[in-house]
Amino acid sequence: MTNRDDGRLRELLAAIGGQRVLVVGDLYLDRYIFGQPSRISREAPIMVLNEDRQEDRLGGGAAPALALTELGCDVAVAGVVGDDSEGTCVVELLHRSGIDTVGVVVDASRPTTAKIRVVAEGFFLFPQQIVRVDRQERAPAPDAVERRLCDVIQQANADAVLVSDYRSGVVTEQVVTAIRDSVSDKPRLKTVDSQGELTKFSGFDLVKCNQGEAEQVLGHPLGDRSHREESLPVLRRQIGCGALVVTRGGDGASIVTDDGYAEISSSNRSEVYDVTGAGDTVVAVMTAAMLAGGSAVEAAMLAQVAAGVVVRKWGNAQATRDEIASALS
Repeated sequence: MTNRDDGRLRELLAAIGGQRVLVVGDLYLDRYIFGQPSRISREAPIMVLNEDRQEDRLGGGAAPALALTELGCDVAVAGVVGDDSEGTCVVELLHRSGIDTVGVVVDASRPTTAKIRVVAEGFFLFPQQIVRVDRQERAPAPDAVERRLCDVIQQANADAVLVSDYRSGVVTEQVVTAIRDSVSDKPRLKTVDSQGELTKFSGFDLVKCNQGEAEQVLGHPLGDRSHREESLPVLRRQIGCGALVVTRGGDGASIVTDDGYAEISSSNRSEVYDVTGAGDTVVAVMTAAMLAGGSAVEAAMLAQVAAGVVVRKWGNAQATRDEIASALS
């Protein structure tokens, strides 16, 4: 494992903030319905909940945008919502979080992606999900919507473009090409959290995926360290990216750069409550840290600390600057 210099990471964390980041991705509404367990239904062997409240939160590609905002970055999003109440809710939540919505395109031909979770409270130490219902359209965005997204990307005044690809029709080949070929007064950092199709992101400065996604592209398990050290540089060359980061849950992360292969240990393996949002946190913190002058390895170390904070929280959560600093202390 690569040794961590917490003093350097604190300096890097302090340097984050003020950078302009455009997040391009699939925008989701995460809707939670909370209730108290009351009895077993007579209709089926299922729990009956008495509803207490409903909460709406941002999910999908909006999650790394929230994480960047918590770090003090100036954030805009480019994505698609439907012409429905859920889409209106997503835009309102983005506004409340201080995120620029100039790149949000309304597509009346598709619904806003919504993930509805029914959650039991009361008899448990922590809330427990009972069921999740997804409403999702995975077809590529129509040509007119795609062109609008490409225009937003090419015209955006951003220091970095972060792509969050949940494979729900926004991150098309044309959109990726617009990101890769966009002209700016200064070089843009290009990063992506991809759930597959890794080779689509050739030319990006950072490609992040998890172990299962890397194994799917490679066609075999990563195995032990010696196998990872052999296989992942090959994958990086196939993609053609600057840095490749593969997260491995409680086992930390593997990273490949021009300097070679390295492994970074997990910051928190014993107090894991909910891993939702950990991957979004990693790509957001790495993007912000690299913008602030950190190397890809330093950025990955700081991201692992932030992910260790997030997995202690329930739901799609973010790590604040103070929380990350406290974890480093």
